[in-house]
Amino acid sequence: MAASDLAQPIGAGIVGAVTGFASSFALVVAGLHAVGASDADAASGLLALCVLQGIVAIVLGLRFRMPLSFAWSTPGAALLVAAEATTGDYRAAIGAFLLCGVLLVATGLWPALARAMTRIPRPIASAMLAGILFPICLAPVLASVQLPALALPVVLVWLLLARLAPRWAVPGAVVATIVAVAVSGEGADLAGAALWPTLTVTWPTFDPLVLVSLGLPLYVVTMAGQNVPGFAVLTTFGYPHPPARAILTSTGAATVAGAVFGGYALNLAAITAAMMAGPDAHPDRDRRWVASVTSGVVYLVLGLGAGAATALVSVTPPILITAVAGLALLGAFATAATGALEDPSTRIVAVVTFLVVASGVTVAGIGSPFWGLVVGGVAMLWLSWRPQRRDPEPVSTD
Repeated sequence: MAASDLAQPIGAGIVGAVTGFASSFALVVAGLHAVGASDADAASGLLALCVLQGIVAIVLGLRFRMPLSFAWSTPGAALLVAAEATTGDYRAAIGAFLLCGVLLVATGLWPALARAMTRIPRPIASAMLAGILFPICLAPVLASVQLPALALPVVLVWLLLARLAPRWAVPGAVVATIVAVAVSGEGADLAGAALWPTLTVTWPTFDPLVLVSLGLPLYVVTMAGQNVPGFAVLTTFGYPHPPARAILTSTGAATVAGAVFGGYALNLAAITAAMMAGPDAHPDRDRRWVASVTSGVVYLVLGLGAGAATALVSVTPPILITAVAGLALLGAFATAATGALEDPSTRIVAVVTFLVVASGVTVAGIGSPFWGLVVGGVAMLWLSWRPQRRDPEPVSTD
């Protein structure tokens, strides 16, 4: 491949990786903190995720010569934030991460499980995701009222770039956050923070309640919110037969390997995948794989900034971090809400599921995402059930 042909996909890979990292690293760190991780643990988790998704992207991209890009589960990170009321035991959360990884591997190896996952009714899956994202997407509004001097400049920068350069809206909001924190003096503690990340090992415990309330929903939102859309993106851009088994088993195995370091879930990229699988990466589909391999290399480098990223999140007011995450997730929330309400015949089911999940209730120690799935499934069965009518037997005239 000529050097002139490499420039475009390499550029797309760099932009995709930087955008993917900047748009949601704060949510990842906040999510790990929410389930009990220390700053060192959160930096370790972010480092593990960057390194593992980089390795998977490089290996599978070179093996299949397809633009297979990978990411941490952004809906999964939002679920971790919502799980704060369910568990603060980081070791139990690690057990849930391992369960998610095992289920991802099983999905790749067992076609029946993959079919079952893709058959979860779209209104229920989308409504569950929308319910998880809803409180986070409210954060920009709340932050603008509670901390107007810090939050309003961030929101204004996001609005300006969303109009002029949409791809850079969220990274721009992150930069605006850094500036706002520095100007306000909130970042004074950064000088003494550990900026170089190291891997910390946390051995899991297996709490049945946490496995059900965190592990299972983490698997569901990773599949429904990331892997399924990721496959759809590849199909849309002319790759109708991506290696599904290799993708699912590799990301599942990487999740299992990274779980003890805080790597909660890896999956096929969806949003940034469009940057690397589409014509912006290269007019020739057979050369776009260079973009995803490049993004993998860039993620290996970005992992070195995990310590600094975690330190920044730690010294920033939590509501402001959640606000930046909310801005990044507005598009995902809109997509989930649209998918949930698209079919008029199942809108009541979707609304019921959404309300249960968004309520944040905990029943029997199990969080609202699980109960949203249960209540949504029951509502769909009940509202769609129709008793079979038996035709009356003809009356004899004899």
